[in-house]
Amino acid sequence: MKTFLTLFISGLLFASITTAQNCGCSPDLCCSRFGFCGSDEAYCGTGCQQGPCFSPPPTNDVSVESIVTDAFFNGIKDQSDASCEGRDFYTRAAFLEALGNYQQFGRVGSEDDSKREIAAFFAHVTHETGHFCYIEEINGPSRDYCDENNTQYPCNPNKGYYGRGPIQLSWNYNYGPAGSSIGFDGLNNPETVATDPIISFRTALWFWMNNVHSVILSGQGFGATIRAINGMECDGGNPDTVTARVRYYNQYCSQLGVAPGDNLRC
Repeated sequence: MKTFLTLFISGLLFASITTAQNCGCSPDLCCSRFGFCGSDEAYCGTGCQQGPCFSPPPTNDVSVESIVTDAFFNGIKDQSDASCEGRDFYTRAAFLEALGNYQQFGRVGSEDDSKREIAAFFAHVTHETGHFCYIEEINGPSRDYCDENNTQYPCNPNKGYYGRGPIQLSWNYNYGPAGSSIGFDGLNNPETVATDPIISFRTALWFWMNNVHSVILSGQGFGATIRAINGMECDGGNPDTVTARVRYYNQYCSQLGVAPGDNLRC
């Protein structure tokens, strides 16, 4: 997962009119996902950590657990090779435990909206992990995912921030805030994402809720979720991988009995 640098850069653009802190804003200001103080959507909206955060939309009565059944979850995993390390690592039980921290996932909008979000999440997970086969990115240690300009979440030179987990969390500017939110040292112990299955799923859900959840619920379509997760595949960057993601999404929508909607490609 090679998330756009714009996620971090947008935070820096607001930094000039705010005071950097660690959720120590005055009572009338919000602490943004990037750790800066402010009062508009960039601070009080998605990812707001503390303060008068904008209220999240109400949840519906959908039970994610009843949709992500053993048959659904294991139906994905069973398509990977028996020798895959992820088959014992990724479990439905770990997913459901991690889900407890993200009550908005799959529970906003109509029942069809919920099913489309669940289908989209697992379509990306299927692609990123090869049907729950891979815990870490192939050849990940050979790749440099350190943004040295990010001084809020500085890289540990002895650690690698390559893809790990269900959505292959990457880059120091994702490991840092994910760790702060979840409760592990993402910068100094990024390997936790590949050793603790519950934290691993929590990082995937953390990234999703902060970067993808609002995209799919806004009606932009599945294609916009591809752009949010790996925009380099879009605009002809890698049409084959886009096709694979769309194929999984259509497959899971069919299984869940919901129409996939429009704008499937990015």
